Amino acid sequence: MSRICVLRLGHRVVRDQRITTHLALVARAYGADEIVITGERDDKLLESIRKVVERWGGRFEASYSNRWKEMIKDWRRRGGAIIHLTMYGVNLPEIIKEIRRIWRDGRDIMIIVGGEKVPGEVFQLADYNVAISNQPHSEVAALATFLDWLQGGRELKKEFPNAKLKVIPQRKGKKVLYLNRRRIT
Repeated sequence: MSRICVLRLGHRVVRDQRITTHLALVARAYGADEIVITGERDDKLLESIRKVVERWGGRFEASYSNRWKEMIKDWRRRGGAIIHLTMYGVNLPEIIKEIRRIWRDGRDIMIIVGGEKVPGEVFQLADYNVAISNQPHSEVAALATFLDWLQGGRELKKEFPNAKLKVIPQRKGKKVLYLNRRRIT
């Protein structure tokens, strides 16, 4: 399949650290390949995401850029599709088949999620403005819902190579397998 990049617009260190962390965790767990964070630079956040990848595996990347507009335009120049998750867009059930088709046909996808007020220009730069709901809601929930619909639930069975930890599903209790035989702190 094609690459999936999540572009987080307008991260604010003091206000958004937890939400942006959750966006990265959802992006990784639900099958995205990378997250690029714009707004205020937050090296502590990037390091935290890298530690999750180191422990739990996978090839997920996290980086910072202060050039979101150029990133979007470059993504398009290279043939990728731009999806902006917004409550003002076309409702997901009405557009998901078309987006799935372009993704399965090999086009990379950039998913834009806002933080602070999203510049109006983003609505014009996006190929698709997609609404998960036309009501106020969390960008984390929007990203999870979109990635799930895009992949039809297959992301929930994804294996993460090079993991040091692996959850063993249980009806009751918790069981974690330490793959390197050393307890992780």
